[in-house]
Amino acid sequence: MDKIAADQAVLHYGDGEFAVLKPGRFVRCAVTDRPIPLEVLRYWSPSRQQPYFGPAEFIAAQQGEK
Repeated sequence: MDKIAADQAVLHYGDGEFAVLKPGRFVRCAVTDRPIPLEVLRYWSPSRQQPYFGPAEFIAAQQGEK
């Protein structure tokens, strides 16, 4: 396993909070694949269990389900 993959966290996304299942420094945006440091993670979908880099990515994911 390379160092970057080792730094990627695994989270469980709840309503307004998340739980760390595997410690790490970041998660990857479900839309753009950009790394999101855990300390700035603010957008996710509990029903999809996906993180988003920001509001634009969240909206793009919601529009993609139509």
